[in-house]
Amino acid sequence: MPQPNLRAVAILMAGLLAGCAAASDAPAPSDLAARVDPALRMAAISAEASHDYKGAAQHWRTLLAHHPDDQGIAVSLARALRFSGDGQEAADLMQATAARLGHNSDLMAEMGKDYLAADRMGLARRSLAEAGRLDPRRWDVPDALAICDDIEGKPQAAAAHYAAALKLSPDNPQVLNNLALSQALAGRLDAAIATLRRADDQPTAGPEVRQNMAFLLALRGDSTQAERIATHELPTGAQRANADIYRAIARAVRP
Repeated sequence: MPQPNLRAVAILMAGLLAGCAAASDAPAPSDLAARVDPALRMAAISAEASHDYKGAAQHWRTLLAHHPDDQGIAVSLARALRFSGDGQEAADLMQATAARLGHNSDLMAEMGKDYLAADRMGLARRSLAEAGRLDPRRWDVPDALAICDDIEGKPQAAAAHYAAALKLSPDNPQVLNNLALSQALAGRLDAAIATLRRADDQPTAGPEVRQNMAFLLALRGDSTQAERIATHELPTGAQRANADIYRAIARAVRP
């Protein structure tokens, strides 16, 4: 069987983590905030649903200016910043929030993911370890630690952390998706595709699971099946573009 393009898989793994509105210095009047805040929250959630994380960050930032001590808004802003590629800014926000409001598992887990996105592994591990101590039930902590392991080339440690995450949250499609990419990175392409099929069987699986499955099938040389899977997730123009990519990948990995 052709070997997977491990560099391509590594880039995909990095993608797991992978403009701001000006806000008035003075808080909005309470009656205005009562009317505006729900609309801003809905706008932020809608932007996240359409993967417009920069737009979501704008809305969360405006809300945080109105409610500077609202931890939930701060974490939401950090997550949007992280997803839009501003991991260090997100980590700085979490550091400032934790200094003001105190450490808890939500803040420390987000901080760890932010440092991971910023490629600061030591700080990421330290923050995630604290989040795990504060709440040992969090499945996202060992999942994020597993991604640290994968990036640092520690497949056995990654496998142990993914197993711990799945023990806390059995058949979690996000963990299974990340585990599959880890398996692919280790050269276990068939196991990775089987894990993605298991993830896709879960009702809460997101479109990234099928997109990654299509990518790995193309790496295995099966562009036809990759195209068939991808057509269910993308508009027509993107389908054609991805089909060309999958065929090119399949040709590249053939012996």
